[in-house]
Amino acid sequence: MTKILLVANTDWYLFRFRLLLAKHLRTQGMEVVFVSPSGKYVQDIKANGFRWIEWSVGRQTINPFGELQSILRLMRIFQNEQPSLVHLHTIKPVLYGSMAARFVKLSAVVRSITGRGYVFLGNDLRAKILRPLVKGIYRLMLNADTGATIFENQTDRQFFLDESLIHPDRSLIIEGVGVDTDYYSPLPEPEGVPAVLMAGRLLWDKGVGVFVEAARLLKQKMEVRFILVGEVDPGNPASIELDVVQGWVADGSVEWWGWQSDMRVAFSASQLVALPSLGEGIPTILLEAAACGRPIVATNVPGCRDVVQDEVNGLLVPPNDPIRLASALAQLLTNPLLRSKMSKQTRLLAEQRFSSKHIIDQTQKLYLELLDGG
Repeated sequence: MTKILLVANTDWYLFRFRLLLAKHLRTQGMEVVFVSPSGKYVQDIKANGFRWIEWSVGRQTINPFGELQSILRLMRIFQNEQPSLVHLHTIKPVLYGSMAARFVKLSAVVRSITGRGYVFLGNDLRAKILRPLVKGIYRLMLNADTGATIFENQTDRQFFLDESLIHPDRSLIIEGVGVDTDYYSPLPEPEGVPAVLMAGRLLWDKGVGVFVEAARLLKQKMEVRFILVGEVDPGNPASIELDVVQGWVADGSVEWWGWQSDMRVAFSASQLVALPSLGEGIPTILLEAAACGRPIVATNVPGCRDVVQDEVNGLLVPPNDPIRLASALAQLLTNPLLRSKMSKQTRLLAEQRFSSKHIIDQTQKLYLELLDGG
């Protein structure tokens, strides 16, 4: 039986973004095994009938001995499992998994670059120190390796090509992880005070601070609610401190709903979705918003502009600009006819370009090519 290992640095990533893929592969007679550090979603993975293997790896650690141990642990997993193919997601699994696969002579390796992330987007000293090191390892692993590297948008792929980090013939675009357009279906707008939703990990580079500043500006002019959904992420250097988030709630800038297991509840409470991020792969939250028929205001950066067509299904604004963000939100909040028009367009985009079926078909096609020796 064909065995696929899905590897990531958190169990929530695999559960949230790869469960539909795993279920589909299972219907095709393949065995799918999840590999990640332990977390609160392991039981959910198992409840869906999948085997899970613990891989201990620190998301922020850079101690050479500890990192070597993480690579060796992944090598042992590969040796014990003897997978037909491994699919690696996010930076450390891509780097360490590529090394481990080379050592055990596993050629069917898929690497997903889900965005440039903190190392390439961050401006602090830590990011600047790590950047040349990470570039060097990428260059060594991705240029010489067999297998394939998936990017979620052309801008990120071109960046890696320009930096000579990847082999051009072994890289391709698959636009995100897709959205279940049956589960996420068009929702009517709520009544009462209009609301703007932002959802995702509470990171500075997601633009959460800009969202809060825009909330303060707009609340001086009109009655509007701003809702934050998501959790702080201590494993990420760009994570916002918990007391900062609580301060925003205390001063009335935003409501904070924490983690929501069913995002349809949050979408049904809002007229608009905002994502003032500094850069993304293809943001799944925007795909879900689109499938629910919500107009989107996002920054004109890679990933966001691949989902938002300016003045068609939403509005694009410059990054780090709360004034322009507040103005764009006000434009849509005060124009229900424009929102209705954009709602239809954004749902159509989700169906035609980003449905999970479409994305899963592309991913399975790549798997089969590699398993056939391509």
